[in-house]
Amino acid sequence: MKAGVLQSVNDVSYTSIDEPKLEAGDMLLKVKAATVCGTDIRILRGKKTSGIRYPSVLGHEFSGIVANSGGNTSFAVGDAVCVCPQFACGHCEYCIRGAENLCRNMMAMGYEIDGAFAEYVRIPAFGVKSGNVFEVPKGLSFEEAALAEPLACVMNGQERVGVKMGDSVSILGAGPIGILHIKLARLSGARIIIVSEPNPLRREAALKEGADLVIDPTTDDLFACVKSVTGGLGVDVVIVAIGVPSLANDAIRLVCHRGRVSLFAGFSKGQQAELDVNAIHYHELVVTGSFGLTRVLFERALSMIASGQLEMKSLLTHRFGLRDIKLALDTAEQGSAIKVAIMND
Repeated sequence: MKAGVLQSVNDVSYTSIDEPKLEAGDMLLKVKAATVCGTDIRILRGKKTSGIRYPSVLGHEFSGIVANSGGNTSFAVGDAVCVCPQFACGHCEYCIRGAENLCRNMMAMGYEIDGAFAEYVRIPAFGVKSGNVFEVPKGLSFEEAALAEPLACVMNGQERVGVKMGDSVSILGAGPIGILHIKLARLSGARIIIVSEPNPLRREAALKEGADLVIDPTTDDLFACVKSVTGGLGVDVVIVAIGVPSLANDAIRLVCHRGRVSLFAGFSKGQQAELDVNAIHYHELVVTGSFGLTRVLFERALSMIASGQLEMKSLLTHRFGLRDIKLALDTAEQGSAIKVAIMND
């Protein structure tokens, strides 16, 4: 089969590899759509290395058609499905506590297990048995179904930081994740959403997707803007949706007393940030991280997309065939797109 293979840092190639070898209970999917995540770019550039192998196949946001059910009676050949790509063990301390996204024995598609930038992808038996495979609701496109994964991650982040009705929210970064945060915060009842984004295309997208105010941090004073629209208090919530460590301290400066900060974006290994610990202490701030998703959140995200609660088609600005994987990744990295989908016939 054909696949986009990560050969080494900065080297991905469209080439032929063996089809996945199936063991008892494994499911085989013919990939129909796989969307590019910022984490895929970080892996390609060597900024994220945990769990990464060379050579390997990336891609953890995907959907497809069952080509071999592996004997699983819940699905038949030809069924349209999508997959929650993080496989938790179910029995470690964190799984028992209900935090399966923090599982100590996590195995993930596109990391430890070859992912979906390929014609076919193997879903291990333990992932099938644990309920990580979901039927694509009727009428939902494959590329929209692939977006259940990033939406579920965003839902996890907003649950952690507690975005609620009436909140003022500032989002730093309006890439695909920032846009999803805008849409979800609006759905949750945020009364005002202020976005900081240097890319003009993405600033325009942020306004279209529901932001009330969008500024260019290279020319405008974000802090003055936030103070102006909040009566000098600062916003209730700041979400850091781009992996720039210095923004963590900026976020702390932007929130009101008893405000909440979400360090949502992944940061490159070894990067550090100075934090104003006095502000955290004296202003009684809450600073939280967010990682990954759970099966429950994935199912909810898929349902919200299918029901139309969250419109997702507008995020999908660019589509490429698998043979153009280099161009697809470059386009996603350069910021000339919102969300890039790699499509298979």
